[in-house]
Amino acid sequence: MKGYHNNHNQGKRRWRCLVIGVLFLVLLSMLVPLVFLLGLYHNGFHSTGHPSDPQTSSSASYTDQSNHVKQLIENFAPTLSNIHQVINFTSGAENKTTSSGSIHGAPAVSPAVPQPPLRRNNAVTTGTDEITKHKRSAFEESEKCELRFGGYCHWCDEHRESMKDFMVNKLKDQLFVARAYYPTIAKLLSQEKLTNEMRQNIQELERILSESSTDADLPPQIQKNLQKMENVIAKAKTFPVDCNNVDKKLRQILDLTEEETNFHMKQSAFLYQLAVQTMPKGLHCLSMRLLVEYFKSSVHDKELPLSERYSNPSLQHYVIFSTNVLAASVVINSTAVHARESGNLVFHVLTDGMNYFAMKLWFLRNTYKEAAVQVLNVENVTLKYHDKEALKSMSLPLEYRVSFHTVNNPPATHLRTEYVSVFSHTHYLIPSIFEKLKRVVVLDDDVVVQRDLSDLWNIDMGGKVNGALQLCSVQLGQLRNFLGKGSFDENSCAWMSGLNVIDLVRWRELDLTKTYWKLGQEVSKGTGSAEAVALSTSLLTFQDLVYPLDGVWALSGLGHDYGIDVQAIKKAAVLHFNGQMKPWLELGIPKYKQYWKRFLNRDDLFLGECNVNP
Repeated sequence: MKGYHNNHNQGKRRWRCLVIGVLFLVLLSMLVPLVFLLGLYHNGFHSTGHPSDPQTSSSASYTDQSNHVKQLIENFAPTLSNIHQVINFTSGAENKTTSSGSIHGAPAVSPAVPQPPLRRNNAVTTGTDEITKHKRSAFEESEKCELRFGGYCHWCDEHRESMKDFMVNKLKDQLFVARAYYPTIAKLLSQEKLTNEMRQNIQELERILSESSTDADLPPQIQKNLQKMENVIAKAKTFPVDCNNVDKKLRQILDLTEEETNFHMKQSAFLYQLAVQTMPKGLHCLSMRLLVEYFKSSVHDKELPLSERYSNPSLQHYVIFSTNVLAASVVINSTAVHARESGNLVFHVLTDGMNYFAMKLWFLRNTYKEAAVQVLNVENVTLKYHDKEALKSMSLPLEYRVSFHTVNNPPATHLRTEYVSVFSHTHYLIPSIFEKLKRVVVLDDDVVVQRDLSDLWNIDMGGKVNGALQLCSVQLGQLRNFLGKGSFDENSCAWMSGLNVIDLVRWRELDLTKTYWKLGQEVSKGTGSAEAVALSTSLLTFQDLVYPLDGVWALSGLGHDYGIDVQAIKKAAVLHFNGQMKPWLELGIPKYKQYWKRFLNRDDLFLGECNVNP
């Protein structure tokens, strides 16, 4: 019995230690995020407001916060996938570059042309000029924002909300001006009454602002308080004051406001970039749910034999690179719905090992008329020796934000931004993966098909390899600093991925995959960045081998351009959502989302469980 009690006590002791350990881990899991958030808040994500006695340290505080946000962006940037690279350059008249820029560099400034001064004789003209000057200044600020932050600025303009603290900020400004004049008025012995009145108004506004953060929090009589303060300031301005003191105080509020604006701009732009480059919670849930269900079910024990249709060259083969289940599904569904004979369609979805099983289960659960769907794990494909290096990681089409100033009319420059998407290194494995096929159509996973595409197989490309949409607003001559010293036609237009007709027979004859690897090695020897190497290698590999598709085949820009004509959208066979605002994101452009949503399978059980509602 004694041994039994000892063992029993030891069991209780072990059980008690286990419970304490579990409770400790639970408490730790709650404290760590809390400590992180509190530290983040303390270090930079809060506003200091207007202090009672503003010092230079207030401005320094916002500088520290801006540096903190900048450091956060630098730390997070390498972990974010599919980051849009930035190229700035200036294009001149007749497609000639007046000056050049560099990747991640500042844009070249167009030369100013001196104008003779105009004589203005009346106040009306002066007022009109002031309005024009203000509009021009706002336009220039918008261009600077676009060069620095890209699509964020367009999104911010479209979703700008009405200010909820307009009156609060006005009161803060009045309070700051009153504090600037108060020390001088207090020294005037004959103005004791004005000094007391000014001190009372300052204290009253301080009390109100300490209790109010938005206009809704202000008391009903706030207009009277504001009027009193304006009257007091007007009286103070009638006396000679210490200009140095007033100038110092007003410069403080100017510097503080600029630092605060800059900080909030950086913070908002960082959060925007984080939102557009991070997989939404619903899509992540969907992938995990499909993965778990795949191994719970008996699907993997009953693998279907490879269909003969997968390698039949007489059928219409579409190749899609994607790690997004819903995006790939919309591309396939929209293509099959509009096909005259869906039985001739074969889709090859190439993905990575992480998403392979989720993709496989999704396309086993869903059918698309009579089309066949094959899911391949790129990392498990056996290829030739020179292709093995590319299999270390799968990459999706690369997008570059290209911004440039057009200077056809030197006094009136205009900033133009395009998103150029090109093949990644994984695309150059297509001829090796599909050895029996002669022609394929490559679709990006951010496109929607609105018309039958079977006519693409009847196009005679005249010995060209890549049938693509050309972007003639961006020419190779404008990118010569990034393309190296090789020989190329400077007037050639850049080509876009999204919708590409590939002649695999001609590709193999020219061995373009080998050309691509060689060009990559040569270009990488220069001083260019990895982004410049990837862009230049893709563009130069198909030099003189691009067949320009008619513009009605594809319309790009639905992921960044708010001003696309509705009629142009309806006429296009393929809509390309290139840019940062993809249709499956909450930040996607609302008026374009409908073209993508209509091809979602909303009846799928997993979409409801994961609350997927793009």
